[in-house]
Amino acid sequence: MESVEFHHARALLEWQVELGATDAICDAPLDRYEAPATLPAAPAARGATKEAARGAADQRSGPVAAQPKDAPSPVAAATAAAAAAQTLEDLRAAMAGFDPCELRLGARNMVFSAGKPGASVMIVTEMPSREEDRTGAAFPGETGAMLDLMFQAIGLGRTQERGGLYIANVLPWRAPQGRDPTQPEIAMMRPFLERHITLADPKIIVAMGNISCEALLGQRGISRLRGQWGTAVSRPVLPLYHPAYVRRNPAVKPAVWHDLLSLRSRLSDG
Repeated sequence: MESVEFHHARALLEWQVELGATDAICDAPLDRYEAPATLPAAPAARGATKEAARGAADQRSGPVAAQPKDAPSPVAAATAAAAAAQTLEDLRAAMAGFDPCELRLGARNMVFSAGKPGASVMIVTEMPSREEDRTGAAFPGETGAMLDLMFQAIGLGRTQERGGLYIANVLPWRAPQGRDPTQPEIAMMRPFLERHITLADPKIIVAMGNISCEALLGQRGISRLRGQWGTAVSRPVLPLYHPAYVRRNPAVKPAVWHDLLSLRSRLSDG
């Protein structure tokens, strides 16, 4: 049998997912037009016990993976793993090895952070873009250039030794086809985000986009929320348009400038 190169095989699988084939049913193709080789099991006798009937149903449905009753929920497991991290490197390792989040299995790279830990402003963005997933670097290319222009206008940059910016994601892995993360996925990774904020210790958080606002403030609607200060992890939070959105919609630049001035004023007051 001819072997298939990894990225070719992955592209074929992604194509099937786009067509809606998202679940593996059997190890081999099944011809559903062919008559069954055996007749289905007869129903349980009228006098059979409930336990016997349940056992027969289990045999017909095939083996089912046992779920430990005392297994913690993904959110509880994330909370425990995040709390155990004493440094940013500990947190990176804990997130990289967090089995309940299956997004990491389909992503090429984990995008943990960028900029200077301890910076005055921490930007929390949504999840890696296609280019970020490919390179493992946060905010490359034209979107990164727009980010730099936005914050350099108020004297902040990713490479500054003092003040400056620190950047992290709500989810550090790209979802398949770039879809939005689900609410369970956001809830599962929120403890890591909150611990990330605590360890990075910024004065102010900038929440870029709807997903970041949902994770930090429990709300969506960036056009309504932008410019209105909130609070998360005991720090002021400013919702702001994402640079990718600003690139696509130049008409929002006056609103972005207004919000950046509000950020500069808040930093000056602090």
